[in-house]
Amino acid sequence: MIKHHPTTELLQAFVGGELPASMSAAVAMHNEMCPLCQTKVATMTELQAEDSFELPAVDNSRNEDDVLAGFDMEAMIGDITASDETAFETEEVPVSITVKGKTYQLPRAMQHMPLGRWSNIGKLTRSRMELGEGELHSSLLQIDAGGSVPEHTHKGYEVTLLLDGSFKDEMGEYVKGDFILLDASHKHQPVTEDGCLCFTVANDALHFTQGINKLLNPFANLIY
Repeated sequence: MIKHHPTTELLQAFVGGELPASMSAAVAMHNEMCPLCQTKVATMTELQAEDSFELPAVDNSRNEDDVLAGFDMEAMIGDITASDETAFETEEVPVSITVKGKTYQLPRAMQHMPLGRWSNIGKLTRSRMELGEGELHSSLLQIDAGGSVPEHTHKGYEVTLLLDGSFKDEMGEYVKGDFILLDASHKHQPVTEDGCLCFTVANDALHFTQGINKLLNPFANLIY
C-alpha cells in the first residue's frame, strides 16, 4: 500500500504546469499508481478549469438579437455535429526495459523520455534521462537484490519514485508507487532485499556521511 505522496503544493504546481519536465514526470508516474492522488489531481484540475473558463457577466443592456448578431448558427451547429473521420489510437503499447536480466514495465509518462547509456557500480545500475535540464538531473536507478546505497544526505533535494520492488531505510519501508522527497535535513541508507527500480530526480550530488564511503564524495554524481 502506497504511504508516501507528493505534497498538496506539489500537486497544485503539477496541475498548473509549473514543474520542470522531470518533476512533472515523477508526479504523473506516481498518479498512475495512486488512486488517492488521481482523485486529488482531478479535483484540482476541475477547479482550475472553472476558474479559467468562468463566464463574464451578462450585459442586460443588449437584447438577444444583438448578442447573436454576426454568428452563423447553422455553421456552428454543423461544426459541432460533424463526424471526425480521423482515427486516433487511444491505447498505448506497454513499454518495458531489461536491466541485468530483469524486465520492468515502464509507466506511460516515461515511455517517450530519452534514456542515456547504462552504467554500473557494484549492485547499482543507472541510466540518466536526457532531458537537458541543467543541474537538475533525473535517472532510472536499479539496485540488485541485497544491494544498498551507502549512507548519505543531500546537498539539494532528491525525489525517489519507487517503480518496482521495495527498499527500506532508517525512516521506514517503501513499496511500488511511494513518492519520497528528501533534502539536506535527511540522512539515510536505502537497502533492498529483493531488488528495486527507482526513478530519481536531484538538483545536486549526494554527500556520503559514513566511514570509508566518504571517499566516494567526489564521484557522488555518478550514482544519482
